[in-house]
Amino acid sequence: MAFTFKGGIHPYDGKDLSKDKPIREFIPEGEMVYPLSQHIGAPATPVVAVGDRVLKGQKIAEASGFVSVPIYSSVSGTVKAIEKRRVTTGDLVESVIIENDGYYEEAPPLNVKPIEDMTKEDIRTLIREAGIVGMGGAGFPTHVKLSPKEPDKINYVIANCSECEPYLTSDYRRMMEVPERLVMGLKIILLLFDHAKGILAVEDNKPDCIKKLKELCVDEPRISVKVLKTKYPQGSERQLIYAVTKRAINSSMLPADAGCIVNNVDTICAVFAAVIEGHPLMYRIVTVTGDAINEPQNFFVPVGSNYAQLIDAAGGFKTQPEKIVSGGPMMGFALFDLNVPVTKTSSALLCMTKDEVAKWKPTACIKCGKCLEVCPSRLMPSKLADFAEHHDEEQFMKYNGMECVECGSCSYICPAKRQLVQSIKATRRTILANRKKKS
Repeated sequence: MAFTFKGGIHPYDGKDLSKDKPIREFIPEGEMVYPLSQHIGAPATPVVAVGDRVLKGQKIAEASGFVSVPIYSSVSGTVKAIEKRRVTTGDLVESVIIENDGYYEEAPPLNVKPIEDMTKEDIRTLIREAGIVGMGGAGFPTHVKLSPKEPDKINYVIANCSECEPYLTSDYRRMMEVPERLVMGLKIILLLFDHAKGILAVEDNKPDCIKKLKELCVDEPRISVKVLKTKYPQGSERQLIYAVTKRAINSSMLPADAGCIVNNVDTICAVFAAVIEGHPLMYRIVTVTGDAINEPQNFFVPVGSNYAQLIDAAGGFKTQPEKIVSGGPMMGFALFDLNVPVTKTSSALLCMTKDEVAKWKPTACIKCGKCLEVCPSRLMPSKLADFAEHHDEEQFMKYNGMECVECGSCSYICPAKRQLVQSIKATRRTILANRKKKS
């Protein structure tokens, strides 16, 4: 039996374009851009100055609080500027600019010792020092997630191996090529929680990954593989926790409140690299794909690399794309400029020949109820969108609009082509901003 949740959709997944393409190393050239806000929380503070020569693996920005992490250079070169640069969301973010000299001279690794000699605090400190954040979504600092108020009440550490977002295949390639790093990374995290079991949660459209992981976990009494039904948004944190444990959380709760810790594949592999090898977070896997790309690929990319260079490395455009998205089609950001950097939270670059959404012409709601059927949070998206469009925040709150996970299932399924999730998302942002002002 495959574990799942109520609701969800089955969009075209597009994974065949890149799933069988082994991870290739990407070598950037020229200017590297390191935004100081690549994570939730306080931006990192620069510890280098213009004109400084830096090495690969050298810290260039220090964490500026508990909910913050440092940033490391992924190349050797010279600090060219510290200034605002555009990122994938369109925002201008203070960034360290380094001119890559192409030599990749390395700084000494992080100070590590045998895992059996490390305390729990040693492990958490090293994860923080390595600059590790959640690499599957918003970039929440991993050391914070691994420091719940009551660690003895954590029952499950869940590795999110579902990769439910269409077109993305970076986690799939990790599981196929280096599954032992994933399992060892999960074992390291389990050392922090004495009463927890590890779960590798994989969708059933990845039978080859499931087989590899089960073989590696035969002699691991604290780790099991759970097979999930293939459905979007199976990898959403709330839906994943419910599917695996039948424990429910809402917007006012953290996974730790339900006795769970969730990390995605790339994050767990980064924990392994930091604790075992002493490598800070400087790389991530990026899928470059879409029907407008000549050679869809999965690249091992230095953070700070330029998106336009990634396109060139994938053979350039087959046809001029009408839409380019950073991330997947459901939750990614449409780009108006490729001159933006790869960050710790970059996962994919999706280039589509046609912009199907631009052709939609929204009409009035036909009261079909399909958005209610697919909503994984069991909300009423059509009604919430009405409240949002009329700026009725009181009714929006009354009908639990803040519980939306912004997955886009409602907009995808709507026969009237209403921009449901876009309206709901905008109102949620407004409410959250007003709360922040009041506090």
